[in-house]
Amino acid sequence: MYETFSYLKEFFQKIFEFFYSLHLTWLSYVEFTTFVSMRKRKVIVSVSSDLVTDNRVHRTCTVLHEMGFEILLIGRKKKLSPSMNERAYRYKRLHLFFEKGPFFYAEMNLRLFFLLLFHRKDLLYSNDLDTLLPNFIVSKITRTPIIYDSHELFTEAPELIHRKKVRGIWLAIEKRIFPSLKYMITVNQSIAQTYQDLYGKPLVVVRNIPSRFQGDSLVTREALNLPLPDFLVIIQGSGLNIDRGIEEAVLAMKELTGVTLLLVGDGDVMPKVKTLIKDHGLEHKVRIFGRRPYLELMQFTQLSDLGLTLDKPLSKNYEFSLPNKVFDYMHAGTPILASKLVEIESLIQTFQIGTILPEVSPTAIAKAIQTLRDHPTLLQQQREACLIAAQTENWENEQQKLIALVEAAMGNQSL
Repeated sequence: MYETFSYLKEFFQKIFEFFYSLHLTWLSYVEFTTFVSMRKRKVIVSVSSDLVTDNRVHRTCTVLHEMGFEILLIGRKKKLSPSMNERAYRYKRLHLFFEKGPFFYAEMNLRLFFLLLFHRKDLLYSNDLDTLLPNFIVSKITRTPIIYDSHELFTEAPELIHRKKVRGIWLAIEKRIFPSLKYMITVNQSIAQTYQDLYGKPLVVVRNIPSRFQGDSLVTREALNLPLPDFLVIIQGSGLNIDRGIEEAVLAMKELTGVTLLLVGDGDVMPKVKTLIKDHGLEHKVRIFGRRPYLELMQFTQLSDLGLTLDKPLSKNYEFSLPNKVFDYMHAGTPILASKLVEIESLIQTFQIGTILPEVSPTAIAKAIQTLRDHPTLLQQQREACLIAAQTENWENEQQKLIALVEAAMGNQSL
């Protein structure tokens, strides 16, 4: 053992001397070996999304890359998934036979388990409860530190709250694993407090805040085929799903003139939305643009007069939600019209960047839009407040909490 250690030490010392001869005199031997060790550390990040529009996971991987980690991001590829854009790190998208339901989760977790087990890793990073089980088992088998990033209250999702047996399975997994975790992240203080109340475990809050947005290369409405004179309201993002007020926003357009609703993104509510548009003859008042790359998404957002976020508090998951789109609106300088949810209301009141709806109904939405349209001075004040808030509420500041947690996990330290 001692001879092996001496040989390795001599080997690294010779490499250092070689670099030293190339006038890299600013490196000490200790600094050099630390650098080599850092570059060799590998983290496997896993998520069940198709990766393309998962900006939170992309931001996480970018931070880890900038910290010097070698990264493998594992997700999945659906039949209709867009192509991936260029990334600074490696990724693998699993082609699964099943795309939803219990067989999807079983296949995903089984495939993920073997990938994690037989790949070299120094850190496991699990995103959401549907990837936690294989990550946790592999972390125990290989004694690899694990970070768990909970993007939501998974077991309170609308898809689960009325399915007792399925929800019971996920709750059992959560209750079994959560108390054993040491390094945990979530997206806002309300969810962090909920988990702490349930399991007595503190979580670090790392919110879904974008980097400082540079809107210097703003295109025109004409270039994006948008109606030039209309008052534009937008709902954007990858989660255009049920119970998020999208149907009500579409129907609100019936009560407004000179207003166009932009739907930029996709989700499970869109088939119903398309039917509503056709049935009510709203083809010229509601425009659907589908999923777009982030910078293009932000072009639509910045050209809009008002951003809508209308999640209904039908479950704790929605009640405590703080969607990415809220910060996208802020950074684009687009005032916000929002439903009355804990985290969103707190943010809007703190920075005076929008208006809270009394209820999510077509009439209430239409009335609020018309009122704001009739008060351009108020809208301008909110627009300016958005840009001021974005100077502090940005990923450059928020990521420092993630960096500290990763460093603690790698050093097996307490926060």
